[in-house]
Amino acid sequence: MRVIIVDDDTLVAISLQTILEADEEVEVVATGNSGAVAIELYKEHKPDVVLMDIRMAGMTGLEAGEQILALDNQAKILYLTTFMDDEYIVKALAIGAKGYILKQDFEGIVPSLKAVYGGQSVFGQDIVEKLPNLMNQKRGFDYQSYDISEKEYEIIEEVAAGYSNKEIAGRLFLSEGTVRNYISTILEKLALRDRTQLACFYYKNK
Repeated sequence: MRVIIVDDDTLVAISLQTILEADEEVEVVATGNSGAVAIELYKEHKPDVVLMDIRMAGMTGLEAGEQILALDNQAKILYLTTFMDDEYIVKALAIGAKGYILKQDFEGIVPSLKAVYGGQSVFGQDIVEKLPNLMNQKRGFDYQSYDISEKEYEIIEEVAAGYSNKEIAGRLFLSEGTVRNYISTILEKLALRDRTQLACFYYKNK
């Protein structure tokens, strides 16, 4: 697994590199200290995973992540930060990041990287505990104005609850193919990239 590390604290970046490279499955191909550098490093190295801080001088990690994902929507970005701001968590989800974990949980960094590399989305325990509050924030949204039907809204709720296509199919008595088609249509109508963005959109506008 090829990884780039981006953190504006050089000592933190070095420490992270040491932690990561203690695992023989991880290769740190480059380190950077700003969002702008992260974009250039991604273009140059095309890493499997970007491990990036959020608060950095100039361009933030969130801004950099958004630009990287605009260049390559298959990019896998794992945010590693000391901050649990609701705004940061929601934004990270919205742009399509694959994970958001805290630096304090250093023992979970490598397992989280491997999970993201394997296609999973990862959130530290402290982040998971905040999600219910984010989910319960009431912000009205007129789905009908986006031509979202009642059945499509039901699908959105199931996706936001974390169910897979197979599970949704079973719960709503549909075929998996039909569920996939529904989700593709919903993403197109709402101009969203993937299931993660859809879940975040639902939580923000519930």
